[in-house]
Amino acid sequence: MSQTRTLGHAKAGTSEPTWVRWSLIGLAMGFVFLFLLLPLAAVFTEALRKGLPAALEALQEPDAWSAIRLTLITAAVAVPLNLVFGVAAAWAVAKFEFKGKAFLTTLIDLPFSVSPVVAGLIYVLMFGAQGWIGPWLAANDIKIVFAVPGIILATVFVTFPFIARELIPLMQAQGTDEEQAAQVLGASGWQTFWYVTLPNIKWGLVYGVILCNARAMGEFGAVSVVSGHIRGQTNTLPLHVEILYNEYQSVAAFAVASLLALLALLTLLIKQAVEWRFERDQKAAAELPPERPTRAT
Repeated sequence: MSQTRTLGHAKAGTSEPTWVRWSLIGLAMGFVFLFLLLPLAAVFTEALRKGLPAALEALQEPDAWSAIRLTLITAAVAVPLNLVFGVAAAWAVAKFEFKGKAFLTTLIDLPFSVSPVVAGLIYVLMFGAQGWIGPWLAANDIKIVFAVPGIILATVFVTFPFIARELIPLMQAQGTDEEQAAQVLGASGWQTFWYVTLPNIKWGLVYGVILCNARAMGEFGAVSVVSGHIRGQTNTLPLHVEILYNEYQSVAAFAVASLLALLALLTLLIKQAVEWRFERDQKAAAELPPERPTRAT
């Protein structure tokens, strides 16, 4: 009996009694239900309180379509910019030694420690009418704050650590042996990246892009500061939800919020598929037989 219990604990990876493990699992599931599943169910319930036609009608309004379009445009611009920056920053940090490396890593983490509202105020201070370069922008009829460019800049700021932070540990763990071998064999820098580095980081890259896109579409604080809340022009989906709710249009607000929730669920499904594919590739690579050394002739 003792041996069976020992084997069970070893298989579970823990030495705690069964009641402790089940208590922790129950506590975790309770938190998930209370703070995640229940609010999510409430969003869809309120959205459908007056029926599906009323919810669809709220999504078909011109202001809602404008918010959807602006949200997609913002994500479509911010994510590729962060993709380029994330890969370049991760490659620099993981593959090279240089002065200021620790400082660069700290700057990458800066948006995690700065409030999004503060980030929005920074752009207002820089590009606003009374900002550092605001008068020059106004003289040349260039609008940054309270326009689409300001929304994109604020979104880029709050989302740019996601891809870099996903790739840096992965590339550091892989080392530089394969890249050095490719260069010894005559590969150029671009060939080394495309045929050696990119295949090794592709799933981490996809995972980072998914997280970055999810944050870009759901960002509220920084975008709220720089948008100006102009209906039909500078409202993204989260801002549109706030306006509808403040106007006591609860069904319309929850209908738009349910669209954001569906996008979040879709993101989670894609994330899960990427993780499953990565684990499958890792398992397949581990099961490959080791290469036998060839005899020199």
